[in-house]
Amino acid sequence: IGMAAPTALQRSVVSPAGRHTASLIFLHGSGDTGQGARAWIKQILNQDMAFQHIKVIYPTAPARPYTPMKGAFSNVWFDRYKISNDCPEHIESIDSMCQGLTDLINDEIKNGIAKNRILIGGFSMGGGMAMHLAYRFHRDLAGVFALSSFLNKDSAVYQALQRSESVLPELFQCHGNADELVLYSWGEETNKMLKSLGVSASLHTFPNLNHELSRTEIEKLKTWIVKKLPTEEAKTN
Repeated sequence: IGMAAPTALQRSVVSPAGRHTASLIFLHGSGDTGQGARAWIKQILNQDMAFQHIKVIYPTAPARPYTPMKGAFSNVWFDRYKISNDCPEHIESIDSMCQGLTDLINDEIKNGIAKNRILIGGFSMGGGMAMHLAYRFHRDLAGVFALSSFLNKDSAVYQALQRSESVLPELFQCHGNADELVLYSWGEETNKMLKSLGVSASLHTFPNLNHELSRTEIEKLKTWIVKKLPTEEAKTN
């Protein structure tokens, strides 16, 4: 018997207040859930991150054995040999998850949302996942954001971009300079590498911020989201 088809990712959704013309996919950090990421942002903003025309989707990574936790099951987008930028990537798990997330993107396209009206990003591991997805497989997305995230030194993303001629989605990166889990220097190095490979990338530094989200950061992110996914004029027939 072959492998069962991967089941659709569970998701928590914030519907747009008005007509749905764009979608945002937010990928949680390791060990969290879509529900958890949504609640965290809601707690920081005192309300959901919501928009007039953008649907916000928080998918949950399926539980899998996670090496940094000695093989215990965790909701992670992919496995890692260790939490470091100085080791090989666990490419098999990254690539199989790219397939599940591609299904999620395709669901939005089936709902009538153009690919260039879809943004993807996330926190920590979620941001790393988003960069793999966008720069290796979906270069026609509206943009990518990565909050407290990094790519390994010899990332498959860098290898793919070396062979790239296409126009690439813009990257919005944020990182606290007091981060003790994902060092600020790893985020900075990722930003420099991607820039050198032709990505238009910004890096916003948050002083004294550890491995967490801040209100200022989310407000900045929201401004960028609306810039990348502006309200569409209603088409008159």
